[in-house]
Amino acid sequence: MVSSQPKYDLIREVGRGSYGVVYEAVVRKTSARVAVKKIRCHAPENVELALREFWALSSIKSQHPNVIHLEECILQKDGMVQKMSHGSSSSLYLQLVETSLKGEIVFDPRSAYYLWFVMDFCDGGDMNEYLLSRKPNRKTNTSFMLQLSSALAFLHKNQIIHRDLKPDNILISQSRMDASDLEPTLKVADFGLSKVCSASGQNPEEPVNVNKCFLSTACGTDFYMAPEVWEGHYTAKADIFALGIIIWAMLERITFIDTETKKELLGSYVKQGAAIVPVGEALLENPKMELLIPVKKKSMNAQMKQLIKEMLAANPQDRPDAFELELRLVNIAFKDSSWDT
Repeated sequence: MVSSQPKYDLIREVGRGSYGVVYEAVVRKTSARVAVKKIRCHAPENVELALREFWALSSIKSQHPNVIHLEECILQKDGMVQKMSHGSSSSLYLQLVETSLKGEIVFDPRSAYYLWFVMDFCDGGDMNEYLLSRKPNRKTNTSFMLQLSSALAFLHKNQIIHRDLKPDNILISQSRMDASDLEPTLKVADFGLSKVCSASGQNPEEPVNVNKCFLSTACGTDFYMAPEVWEGHYTAKADIFALGIIIWAMLERITFIDTETKKELLGSYVKQGAAIVPVGEALLENPKMELLIPVKKKSMNAQMKQLIKEMLAANPQDRPDAFELELRLVNIAFKDSSWDT
């Protein structure tokens, strides 16, 4: 990455998305494994997604075991590299910010601009790959629900709305698993659509309530989007809805085939004749629609069933916030061991 003395050695490509390539790499000095995401800044959309991810991850002052950690971000222009910091006065950084704000490239398009994100390396693929290659396991389900709710509570406490929670964006780390049969560690990743809610109003020092921070850009992935996101007026409660879709799909192993990639993905939906419709879209059309939970299993623990229904409520005010959700899942996991998932 650095023309004179590279700090990292890229080993192999492990993933490729619409705006970046992810590599497994090692730190030369320590031989530690890391993930390096290389993003080419050749289009305003790429720059905006990259900066959103950078701003979200660099705004977190502490680490959480279930949220991907950004070790550092390096900005490369042709053969020149520099470490990027949030709020930097570097001309290269400011050109990227201006590109994002204006929606057009403001730097020399003949130069090759790249951002390199150095993050935790997750060796177990994503949540889809991990769960769909194994038989359903109640212990794994419980562990994953607790980890995901903890991650979401942490993000919302740090004023971050993820906006694209889905199994594809939840990575699995098995490196710390041992003979005691511990469950793998989940890490919420891909913050390209995330929004950091900034303080405004009378007291900028007062913590921002993400459930009162309204956003208007409809974004995300159809099958996990809350009804209000489709309308373009929503808060962090949209993340609760997405997590409800994920948990419901995980417990019942509900899947659909992605029309573009042809991959089998975890995600719950509503059937309308021969068609499958995202739950959020169906609720937007009919807010009083009663969701059939469970849809495949014969029964489900009453508390779990009620919680999923509340997470998927058409009215976001009827959904628990991330902190209540975490507490309720802990209670379900540890106080009632009779439910079968």
